[in-house]
Parts: sequence; structure tokens; C-alpha cells
Amino acid sequence: MEFQTLSSPHSERVNSVSEVMSQVLLALLPAIIAMTYYFGWGLLIKLVLASLTALAAEAAMLWVRSRPICPALLDLSAILTAWLFALATPPLLPWWMTVLGMLFAIILVKQLYGGLGYNPFNPAMAAYVLLLISYPVEMTSWLSPRMLNEHLLGFGETLGAIFQGTLPAGLTWDSIAGATPLNEMRLQLGMNHTVSEIRQGPLWGSYGAKGWEWIGNWILLGGLWMLYKRTITWHIPASMLGSLLLVSLFFFSLDPETHPFGLFHLFSGGAMLGAFFIATDPVTASTTKRGQLIYGAAIGLIVYIIRTWGGYPDAVAFAVLLLNLAAPTIDYYTQPRVVGQGDGQHG
Repeated sequence: MEFQTLSSPHSERVNSVSEVMSQVLLALLPAIIAMTYYFGWGLLIKLVLASLTALAAEAAMLWVRSRPICPALLDLSAILTAWLFALATPPLLPWWMTVLGMLFAIILVKQLYGGLGYNPFNPAMAAYVLLLISYPVEMTSWLSPRMLNEHLLGFGETLGAIFQGTLPAGLTWDSIAGATPLNEMRLQLGMNHTVSEIRQGPLWGSYGAKGWEWIGNWILLGGLWMLYKRTITWHIPASMLGSLLLVSLFFFSLDPETHPFGLFHLFSGGAMLGAFFIATDPVTASTTKRGQLIYGAAIGLIVYIIRTWGGYPDAVAFAVLLLNLAAPTIDYYTQPRVVGQGDGQHG
């Protein structure tokens, strides 16, 4: 006999790993479409290569550990790691570096710690940092966006560049590649140019760089969709972006000719992707509400510090990994009071 349920809850929340991961992957689609439009076929090729490598590495490690293979592959966590890595790296990244990054992310950062739920670091960001430190030239060689690139490569030409390292006759890497907005701003400021002078160049748009700022907008759209679907909560994205915006506005108010306006930091580099899709990783992030506010704010602050005075133009991966280390301590000191627990006095 079936009985009508009269007590709460009356609605179901998405809680299975595969459903959560599928929603995050779906939210990434606008950014993938935008990045493909502005930078060509490289991202799509990397998505396929990174996904296949991640799945193969995950299956091999599960087989070695005598664990069920299909459930782990179908939870889509390896695919999400591959997609985040592909979005964070240059479109024409050599194929072997994509494979190396995914092997490191899945085998060393994820599976050797016990698999999903046990890894202390974000696998995609750990792989990004490994490659950035080991191969800085390849990891900072980005294509110029469509409106600034007279030689946007076709699909076959992109395959040749990624798998063979060759370009069409008459083209050189300098003719199709350009500095990222963060790197260009950093280099020009280092040459004692003012922000106003730098922004006179053809690279710059309304508040960021052409192409890049629109990719940031589409990432933001995907992040807002996840908030609407309650796949993530607002605490980490709001505190991270808010912290980054506030500290950048503070230094902008001190000297606007040596410190760019705050929106430049939000819509350049990996800030938007980091705030909504990377820092919110439920395995490696803080889990308490107060802790998430501290966690996100600290990431935003570290991003600004490294971007402004550190050795790398962008710093989202470094900031996330540093706060991954601090997350257990943050959670320990921000546990909510248990219902019914007082301050030690009993009436």
C-alpha cells in the first residue's frame, strides 16, 4: 500500500556525483563555444584528447587497485578535470603536454590519494601548475583572438600544430600568437608605461581585452546558471570575486596609472573560471559557510598579490592550491554551533 507523503521535504535536490558533474559540464558549454569562436579549433581538440587520457588513466588505476571501473568512469569527475584543464591551457598546447598533465592529475593527484573525495588538491590546477613551472614558454603561448589574428588556423592546420608542431607555410608562431591581457599589462607596466598608455593598444576592449572579456562574460553566465540550479552556493564565488575586486579598487584609487581598474582583474585571466568552477570544488574547498567566505576571500587576495608583485601574470591555480592546503584548518575553526549546545552554562 502506498501512502501520501505529507511531511517535508517535498522536493528533490541534485545530489548524485554524476548529476552534479553533468550540470557543471553543461554550465561550461557557453565558455567552450566562446573560446572556440575566438581562438579556433584547438580547445575542442584538447577537450577530446584530455578526456580520453583522463578516462584511460582512471580506468588503469582502478584496475590496478582492484576497484570497480565503470561506476567511477560514469561519475564524470575525470571528464570535468579534463575540461577544466583544457580551458585553462593555451589552445595549441602540444599534445604530449596535455597527456602528461592528465596523467599527473588523475594518477598522482587523484588516484594515489584514494580517488574522488580523498584528493587534497584540485587535480586540474595541480596539473596546470606542474606544466607552467616545467614548460613556461609553451604554457604562456596563447593565440591572438579572432579580431586581432589575421591567420586563424583551420581544423587541419590546428591538428598539425598540436600533434606535429608545424604551421602552414609562411606562418611563424610570432605571427599568430600574442600575450595574454595579464601578461601584456604586466610587461608594459614593467617598462614604465601608464595604464592609460597601455590601453591605447589594439588589444584592449571595454574593461578587459578583446575576446577575453566576452569569454569571461560567458563563464559568468554558466556560473550564474549553476547558482540558479543550486549546484553551487554563492559563498565562494562572491567572496573570491569580491575580495579581488575590492583590493584592486583600493590600489586603483591610490594610483590609477599603475594599477588597472578592478573589472580588468575580474574579466582577465582565470578569475571567473576559478571563482565558479575551480574554487568551488566540493572535495578540496572549505565546507562550512563561514569557512567558504574566508576561503574565497583569501584566494582573491592571493590572486591579486601574485598578479601584481609575484613572478607569474596569473595566479588562480597557485591561490587555489594554497587554500586547498588551508581548507581543513579553516573548517576546523568555523564549525557551526551544534543545536542545543550553549556556552558551557546550564540552567
